Amino acid sequence: MLIRNPILPGFHPDPAILRVGDDYYIATSTFEWHPGVQIHHSRDLAHWRPLGGALDTQELLDLRGVPDSGGVWAPDLTYANGRFHLVFGVVDAYAFGHKDVTVMLTSAPRIDGPWERPVVVPSRGFDPSLFHDADGTTWLVNMAIDRTPGSRGFAGVQVQRLDGTTPVGDPHWIHGLTEHGVTEGPHLYRIGDWYYLLVAEGGTGWRHGALVLRSRELLGHYEPDPAGPLITSRDDPGLALQKAGHASLVATPDGQWFAAHLAARPYGELGPCVLGRETALQQVTWVNGWPRIAGARPAVEVSSPLAAHPWPDQEQPWSGLRRAVAADWVEFGDPIRIRGGQSAYGRRAPSLLARPISSRTETFAADVTFTTDSPHQSAGITAFYNSRNWYYLALTADGFALTGCDHGRREVLFHGTGSPRRLELAFDGPVLRFAADGTDLGVTADATVLSDEHAVEHLGDQVFALGFTGAMVGLWVQDLAHEGCHADFAVAT
Repeated sequence: MLIRNPILPGFHPDPAILRVGDDYYIATSTFEWHPGVQIHHSRDLAHWRPLGGALDTQELLDLRGVPDSGGVWAPDLTYANGRFHLVFGVVDAYAFGHKDVTVMLTSAPRIDGPWERPVVVPSRGFDPSLFHDADGTTWLVNMAIDRTPGSRGFAGVQVQRLDGTTPVGDPHWIHGLTEHGVTEGPHLYRIGDWYYLLVAEGGTGWRHGALVLRSRELLGHYEPDPAGPLITSRDDPGLALQKAGHASLVATPDGQWFAAHLAARPYGELGPCVLGRETALQQVTWVNGWPRIAGARPAVEVSSPLAAHPWPDQEQPWSGLRRAVAADWVEFGDPIRIRGGQSAYGRRAPSLLARPISSRTETFAADVTFTTDSPHQSAGITAFYNSRNWYYLALTADGFALTGCDHGRREVLFHGTGSPRRLELAFDGPVLRFAADGTDLGVTADATVLSDEHAVEHLGDQVFALGFTGAMVGLWVQDLAHEGCHADFAVAT
């Protein structure tokens, strides 16, 4: 059976893979989208079904006010002592060389919960993971932030013993920066007589990669694989899968190994990545005590030793922008009813329900029932990246309009009279088209505005905004004067 990469197409970055018995799970980053930490499930490594987000209430995860591409970064999922454990960082600020990160830990008796209310643990960096050693101890592993003004912000890797959620003793440095710097995403494994440290390096862009180091002792000294990186695409811009890195390891019951890693599929050589950072899977072989991927390059097709176990067709789950998907603003049914909320610029309660696109050619349409005589209200569909980059085709008080937003600058691209029933948008690679009641609006929009690369912004030599997510499509209702309104959506399948 062949595994076709990416196994999780579209916005599914920073995979942490786990096997419990015959079940495989992958947890991925969700950033400013709620519920936090999407989890997928497989029995054969090729077919994956979404289980939804683990942190699905406001009590479990509060994202109000987090910046674009802030929120939940790089979670880790483990299993020990009969429970699932989830550790993750919530990033409240990252601009201008400074990061405010809170690391939280929760657990559950089953993968579908109930998850306990997360507890704050030492938060010296982001990309936390847990390591459960054979002696019963548990260690928090994370990259540590260098807070020196003018630094790149990366100091190396630390471990801190935990007793439950309580830190024990002092943190220990186990590794500094690698040759390519920007060392992050650490995972620890004990395999045989060795401790293996797997780290991401080079930043999560074109220079990304993953490196394995090993030591006889948990606290080091860790030596890197003399063969070089476990995986990278930094030296071959022609590869279909770029930005390969941020990996985690898993073994099948019969001892065959795989690495889950993030990757991206640009439009053109080193072009914009509208689909965002995705999850791929590679075979791993052991050579002289080191895990290796063939050529250290990401392959599009990989063989699986497991019997095929496909799932019934299932829709991708919906996510809410910075707010829990709850009955106070959305009612699921046929149709979906959404009560109005903030604009994209509001960081507390926008009423935007969305899901990632997963291919370069994709159509999204919905029949919209909505009437208003207020200039402060609108309802429609959106192709969305973040609060500063989006398209919105909506019914308004004086007809319907297509608005585009590029780096925060809004422009009305089309205005029509009447009240069409069906609104539609279609991705065709870098081009985005729109229609109303089956009639093309004649507007050719730039889909690459909705890419990781386009979202990055600088003020002088300082980063102001980052792009870590991917293009989304969804339903949006605005009620900017709090007058009270709702819209009903029948999403076309």
